[in-house]
Amino acid sequence: MTDETHVEWRDWGPEAFAEADERDRPVLLSLSATWCEGCHEMDAVTYAEPRVAANVNEGFVPVRVDVDRRPRVRERYNMGGFPTTAFLTPDGELLTGAGYLDVDGMRQVLESVRQMWADKGRSAGRVPRALDADLPPRAELTDAIESHLAGQVEVKYDEEYAGWGTDAKFPLPRTVEFALKRDRDRALRTLDAVRDHLADDVAGGFFRFAGTRDWGDVAYEKPIDTNAAVTRAFANAYLYTGDEAYLAPATDAVEFLTDDLWTGYGVGGSLGPGLGRAYYAAPADDRAELDSPRRDLTVFAGGNALAADALLAVAAYTDDERAREYADRILDELERDLIDADSGAVTHYRGSDEVGESDLLDDVARVVSAYVRAAGVLGEGADVARAVADRAIDRLHVDGSFVDGPRSGPGLLDRPFRPLDGNVEMATALLDLAALTGEDRYRGVARETAAAFAGATERLGVQVAGYGSLVGRLLRGTTVIAVGDEPGSDLHRAAWRVADHEKVVAPNAHLEGSPAPRSVPAGSAVVLAGDAISEPAETPDELMRRVAETAE
Repeated sequence: MTDETHVEWRDWGPEAFAEADERDRPVLLSLSATWCEGCHEMDAVTYAEPRVAANVNEGFVPVRVDVDRRPRVRERYNMGGFPTTAFLTPDGELLTGAGYLDVDGMRQVLESVRQMWADKGRSAGRVPRALDADLPPRAELTDAIESHLAGQVEVKYDEEYAGWGTDAKFPLPRTVEFALKRDRDRALRTLDAVRDHLADDVAGGFFRFAGTRDWGDVAYEKPIDTNAAVTRAFANAYLYTGDEAYLAPATDAVEFLTDDLWTGYGVGGSLGPGLGRAYYAAPADDRAELDSPRRDLTVFAGGNALAADALLAVAAYTDDERAREYADRILDELERDLIDADSGAVTHYRGSDEVGESDLLDDVARVVSAYVRAAGVLGEGADVARAVADRAIDRLHVDGSFVDGPRSGPGLLDRPFRPLDGNVEMATALLDLAALTGEDRYRGVARETAAAFAGATERLGVQVAGYGSLVGRLLRGTTVIAVGDEPGSDLHRAAWRVADHEKVVAPNAHLEGSPAPRSVPAGSAVVLAGDAISEPAETPDELMRRVAETAE
């Protein structure tokens, strides 16, 4: 269908590839997002140029994909950022690609691809290395994995400006959380930089990244995933330090998620860019007179599960009632519209006229994690976590690790893709579920999954430092605090304030039918750490002593 860019965009699907096959034309795949400033600029400038649009329509089959709605397409064809302009064969194999292209750049690329197609045709296509048939290198889990990643956190750290790397700076919240237990000074300095440069001090929330080493050239985009994950990282920093400087950005982000992005029943997908730099550079009083940034109010399962997880962390550490209330509302909406609690199926999103895919790895990992957290904070959620985990293991755990979703669809969607970050997130969620319930089968799958990537340790960088946390917990065990009391009691609240963000808290451990891994006398709590089990504690002060004794 022709839009204001004059490009006749097709939807992603078999029809578009069948047309490319019939016309013997390459597919021009545009990966875009509501929040992506460069995407809207490319539409307004490059694709709006009549000769560019005519060349695209004549020589290619143009396909537009929203990367938030089709993450499996995003992961297979992303050329390093958005916008992505990828050129494919009618079979979905990759010819070439680029990021943002202005008018002259697009003309050059179109001509280059035309010539490639004339010279080589479909034989010029290739399958990206991540989608080849080789399985990840399996090896034994050892302490060297965690040590290697801790070393990467140190070596790749930018001592002058904080954060990791020497180019664009991303908040890397999971890397921060890994470092909070192992390299706290660098973790906190990074959060200081995120707070000073990426936090919106007017409306709350966090921008996606900074384009320069010194945290300048900010991309004024506020997707739910970034905001939820960074909120949780700040909350965890507060857990370790008690410093309000880390709590304030988290509570501001709670306001953003539950106000600016709130749809009435869940958290929307993103905000930005709208007028972008002009809007966000304006003083607070002037923003009301400017056009508001674009909002995508789609409720995505994975993003909302991650948001609920973050809000529950804030609530558990601070008794923040707003965070607790909205987390509960998010979970209710997920179960009402996106999770089938009986089958464990998770639907990516539901629109007014479309329904997203089900059983996507990122979605199910975040849902399991959120419902384990809910079981620990609210006392409910273990059954949902089990149902979703069981289905994911059955459908996505293939040859020892997880694929990113159903192995079907046009293009390269039928090729198995085993993302390390998604596998780490899923295995970590299973490890939490095993700690909550005492069911070793989840721990076994988590261990098998972690081992599937261990042979590649030396090639792993700071971006996947969470793999080190997973392996460390598999080798040493997870600290579990089983509380023989209801959620909200002084003993339960004290359990959540133990300075270890990787712990699992199991309330109601005195009740018959509780999912807790161990029965505990009413009014007491015990600490389980590896093979060690503490004596019961009956007061918050006693519990803190038991934690210290068990850790020795």
